[in-house]
Amino acid sequence: AAVAAAGAQRPARADVATALAALDLAWANFECQYISELIAIEERARQQVIDAVAFAARRRRAAAVGDGAARAEAERGLAGCIAHLNSVANFKRKGRDDLGPEVLASAVEVMQRCQGGHKDALQGAARECAHTLAHDVVASFDAFCEYLQEVGQCIERVDPHLCNNTGLVARLADWEESWEVGARYVQQTSMLEAVCRLVAQVKALEAVTPVLTQMCEDCDVELFLVLPRIVLLCFLADPQHGLAELLKGLLPHHFIQGEGCQETGAGPLTKMDPEFEGLVCQFRNAMQVLAVSPSLKASRVAPEEAAWEVIMRRAIFGSSEAGDLYNGCPAPTKKAIEDMMRDVEGWSLDLQRHCPEDWNQFSAVFVQCLLGGKQRDTAAKFQV
Repeated sequence: AAVAAAGAQRPARADVATALAALDLAWANFECQYISELIAIEERARQQVIDAVAFAARRRRAAAVGDGAARAEAERGLAGCIAHLNSVANFKRKGRDDLGPEVLASAVEVMQRCQGGHKDALQGAARECAHTLAHDVVASFDAFCEYLQEVGQCIERVDPHLCNNTGLVARLADWEESWEVGARYVQQTSMLEAVCRLVAQVKALEAVTPVLTQMCEDCDVELFLVLPRIVLLCFLADPQHGLAELLKGLLPHHFIQGEGCQETGAGPLTKMDPEFEGLVCQFRNAMQVLAVSPSLKASRVAPEEAAWEVIMRRAIFGSSEAGDLYNGCPAPTKKAIEDMMRDVEGWSLDLQRHCPEDWNQFSAVFVQCLLGGKQRDTAAKFQV
């Protein structure tokens, strides 16, 4: 009786077939909608790259016909696309979304100033340094445009998870790094001039101290002990001009913001704190006593120049090899120099440690300028 009751409740074959057909149709509709949404999401992700490819193509066409206005407009659009791509795909660095076109425009302007016929043309070591920094920004942007030209021919290979595209991430990381250097050391004229001045002074030192040249070429660890001393001493020699802006950026806690001048309408003035002023006075005293030292009377250059060479050689060789520098110097002169250099050593540590990221960026920029620019592997195999 129980078996008969169960058999009476069993659905008919046609009912099961109808139910399965309805389930199959519902599942097919779900899959269709799900896959369609995935395709749409992937297309939206790739669209960011497609937009950048289009702007890069417009830039190439404008450059080919010499249309500067159209090229500038395309570069502004392209910079916006790259900034957005950087914010969603660049996991190797900061992923900034503020990589505006102004830095590129400043770099192009600086490169124009490096040409001989420009009314504000740069000269000598300053020209080489400025060209190196500006060229790196432009070269990084051009390398990104070349990548976009290549990837535009195989857009279907772009992974919609943009951070999985090795070539894209590499180009984004390179552009963000170059953009940050350009924003600090190219776009800001005062910082550009400070770096150019420092490079010129170091190149002049290389002529009398060849070991410094070898340090720079080898990127010897000693160079990164010597560099902060050189930066500080060059600033102390001319604290009101020269490297003032550079030191304000690297040691902002040692500069005091003053009030503006109401009569002239000048903005707030910045001056050194008393501790920094004391180091400047100590440096000047050391230079004065060294310049009148009997050991420098036979020098073929002016006493002030000879004193500067001695102090810089002391900064480069350190205390362990400084004995020969003081031949013929009175004991009080030697003590004044060593006391000053001991204090400079403490300041050099502060220079490196206050904001290590800023100092490391500056060190890289400085070495790059001395060696003539960053080398990019243009022969590398293309990667999406």
